[in-house]
Amino acid sequence: MATGQEPATQVAEPVALVENPQGRSSILLICEHASRQLPDRYGTLGLTPEQLESHIAWDPGALGVAKELSRLLDAPLIYATVSRLVLDLNRDPSAPDSIWTLSERTTIPANQNLDPAERAYRVREVYEAFHGTVDGVIEPRVKAGQTRSVVSIHSFTPVYRDVQRPWHIGLIHDHDARFAKSVEAGLRKDPALNVGMNEPYSPADRVFHTLERHAERRGLAPLMIEIRNDLIRTEDGQASWAHRLAPLLREGAQTL
Repeated sequence: MATGQEPATQVAEPVALVENPQGRSSILLICEHASRQLPDRYGTLGLTPEQLESHIAWDPGALGVAKELSRLLDAPLIYATVSRLVLDLNRDPSAPDSIWTLSERTTIPANQNLDPAERAYRVREVYEAFHGTVDGVIEPRVKAGQTRSVVSIHSFTPVYRDVQRPWHIGLIHDHDARFAKSVEAGLRKDPALNVGMNEPYSPADRVFHTLERHAERRGLAPLMIEIRNDLIRTEDGQASWAHRLAPLLREGAQTL
């Protein structure tokens, strides 16, 4: 199973990759923060190798979980090949934080004072390219009645700005909580799990953009899954969480 541990400076083309596009599941999987790769034109954005390995550049472990879920569920998966430090695909491109100048406590030197032409280039070549690929996969599936839900896979750092985050997993939802509550019920059968609902983020933090664009506006059930990244740093951890989640997602999708 792939772990997503690509070299940070490897050229990433295209921006979006699709696995199992003909998958039979009614779930479509998305992983926007799958990679820490930076295309050559950006160099290192002025950051150190350690910074580019950290959670500010990507969601460690998320791609491995997403790929294994795609296999277990027989679900299409679309994932990004470019670091969110170039442009965060889970933000509206008009939002100030769609291109981070400060992530947690790390300044992104090359993102300071971007001129409008460079910002427009990134929106076109990264944001529009990625979400256009998602549209191209999902539209025919929705018209054929093949897709009823969209699930985005993420990971979060155990400590953010010196604050410990106790949850093992977070389920993020907005008005349509059907899928989230179904998965929550299954997870809470394990008393050892600390499950957060709309933790460590919620739609109020503007982290629901992908699901608003591709699920909610089409009437599909949205679910954002956040797994604490120290639990999925290894292939075994990724496989374990994918196997834990797959039957719950399958069961929840059948009720939609």
